[in-house]
Amino acid sequence: MTGSDATAERDDTGRPHPARVYDWLLGGSNNHPVDRALAEQMLRVHPTAAYSARTNRAFMHRATRLLAGEGIRQFLDIGSGIPTEPNLHQTARAVAPDSRVVYVDHDPLVLRQSAALLAGTPEGTTHYVDADAREPEHVVAAAREFLDFRRPVALSLNALLHFIPDEDAHPLVRSLVGALAPGSALVLSHGTGDFDPEAEAEVRRLYAAGGVTLRARSHAEIARFFEGLELVEPGLVLPTEWRPDDATELPDRDVVVPGYAGVAYKR
Repeated sequence: MTGSDATAERDDTGRPHPARVYDWLLGGSNNHPVDRALAEQMLRVHPTAAYSARTNRAFMHRATRLLAGEGIRQFLDIGSGIPTEPNLHQTARAVAPDSRVVYVDHDPLVLRQSAALLAGTPEGTTHYVDADAREPEHVVAAAREFLDFRRPVALSLNALLHFIPDEDAHPLVRSLVGALAPGSALVLSHGTGDFDPEAEAEVRRLYAAGGVTLRARSHAEIARFFEGLELVEPGLVLPTEWRPDDATELPDRDVVVPGYAGVAYKR
């Protein structure tokens, strides 16, 4: 496949793309009719899908503030998706202005939108690299151009791994975490079918009809991603239950968000 062919395949607007579906659920405008159609079908199955997307975003902000407040100054966000303000670099720098952030994605639309977003950031502090999350060695090599892997890095894998099959997901996380220095952290959120297996199966079918693989996992399966790491309190929990605060939490915490979120340190 030539470079232009690969770009065309990744920029296909004739079938839904997870980043664009997520953008629509967050209230963004960087999506296409096929993405909106899938999102609307999902809402009929999971009426809380948009709420879940916003809750996941709020978890990312709280986790970033925690780690920046505890001294981490480097952030690697893989599968970052279409930029939605405030983004991770804005959240980190609000706590620690010297934070350095690298976003990683493998989608032309994401790259274009990110270039516009990063145009006004201080030079040298925020970068976007085109790399496939399923190739962790390539991701780390690209990120090393901007981050010092001899020092702690906060690795964010938010709403990413449920789009990666079993044979790739756990080796991918082990490889990425293995490249990190002690004192680094893993920030992870992941969809689950624990609360409504039938609805999860229908969402999986909807994605599959659009050519996208979805692999929701149980609490125990998601916990495996944190093996060998030190989970911070309150552990692996619903995103709404991970250190909620008035600044980022949405009002209805009684809504069950079908996923888990956690933060852990590499000691």
